[in-house]
Amino acid sequence: MEIFYFLLFGVLALVVVTLELTKTSKDRLSTSPAFNAFKNNYILVYSIMMAGDWLQGPYVYYLYSQYGFGKGEIGQLFIAGFGSSMIFGTIVGSLADKQGRKRACITYCISYILSCVTKHSSDYKVLMLGRVLGGISTSLLCSAFESWLVAEHNKRGFDQKWLSITFSKAIFVGNGLVAIVSGLFGNLLVHTLEFGPVAPFDAAGCFLAIGMGIIMYSWTENYGDPSENKSLFAQFKGAAVVIASDEKIALLGAIQSLFEGSMYIVVFLWTPALSPNDEEIPHGFIFATFMLASMLGSSIASRLMARSSFKVESYMEIVFVISAASLLLPIVTNYVVVLSSFKGGSLPLSGCIQLIGFCTFEACVGVFWPSVMKMRSQYIPEEARSTIMNFFRIPLNIFVCIVLYNVDAVPITIMLGMCSIFLAIAAVLQRRLMMIGESHRSKTEEWTAIDKNKEEEPLNA
Repeated sequence: MEIFYFLLFGVLALVVVTLELTKTSKDRLSTSPAFNAFKNNYILVYSIMMAGDWLQGPYVYYLYSQYGFGKGEIGQLFIAGFGSSMIFGTIVGSLADKQGRKRACITYCISYILSCVTKHSSDYKVLMLGRVLGGISTSLLCSAFESWLVAEHNKRGFDQKWLSITFSKAIFVGNGLVAIVSGLFGNLLVHTLEFGPVAPFDAAGCFLAIGMGIIMYSWTENYGDPSENKSLFAQFKGAAVVIASDEKIALLGAIQSLFEGSMYIVVFLWTPALSPNDEEIPHGFIFATFMLASMLGSSIASRLMARSSFKVESYMEIVFVISAASLLLPIVTNYVVVLSSFKGGSLPLSGCIQLIGFCTFEACVGVFWPSVMKMRSQYIPEEARSTIMNFFRIPLNIFVCIVLYNVDAVPITIMLGMCSIFLAIAAVLQRRLMMIGESHRSKTEEWTAIDKNKEEEPLNA
């Protein structure tokens, strides 16, 4: 393996370790033992759930190809997953507000375990069913767990500022460290022990079962709107009214869709972008490097959110600008660097530059997740939290399905350029969100001052 890969991985690892070891009291919030126990329980469960997800990711396409399916058929399976997340996942995820978030998390475990079981069949219809179940599971993973956490955090009376600690640690461990370990464990099962491409899915099912047991034993139930006479349609209508009537929530939903849509497109495109001439690249090692960059981002986010002088709405604008610039590197590389026309070989100079760009983008992803979670906890009303969060995923899934359907018709540089434009738009919308927030805070402070003066007037008289 080329020294460049080791050098990039080593630099990122050194920076992450340095950031974690040099945290001062200003970078940490003082908490209570009860909160620490609650936080550690959630991070444990979330990490196990993410292990069940990360173990599957690198081997889905590989398994389908081993069953003899072509690129078009595999593309249809992926589209089915995102379509299922958009349609069925939105319905099932929204039920969490009414039926209970704990039940929704258990439903995630059951549906994803069943999805893993379908991977043992080479029948296309059975695999399609697995993708539908996987799409439902993804919606629950992206809404039910966070909704349960926010409601339980508030129910137990913990400081609102402490939520950022749980968010950043969950992303650092679950989306970073666990992803790296899961990738190595999956590689051990498939390639070293030669258990076959289904082995990671079996392991994922075991982790999901363990996590479900912990949820059933240690979690309490909480609800958004438990009213029995409210239909699912009424829930959807109510959520739509909330989004339409509150510009902050509408902006947050648009920002999330633009960023996550770009993120999913990058997931699909980074392999062909780095090896346009079938260059030999270490996919597993590069994936681990991306996850390390994400850990770097979440570590930075934890420092920023621990300081009251940094507002999430303000620094996220800079994050979106940096992410937009990072995805422009492949386009710039095409004009500045002479591209090789030889088939095979190792990673060229253009690939090295693009890899740095992708790592920068992944670092922005690491900042994005805990930060957007904090903004959602501030802006989305509790009674419809899961429903609104799943509404946010509808345009995201439509966008990804359209891109996947046309992935062979549009050049990679055009798609990455399109993602860069979307991220630039997200930065503009984030700017608007920040201005609204500042205006609201200034009005609140003004009314508070007026009320205080009114209270003091009788005393002075």
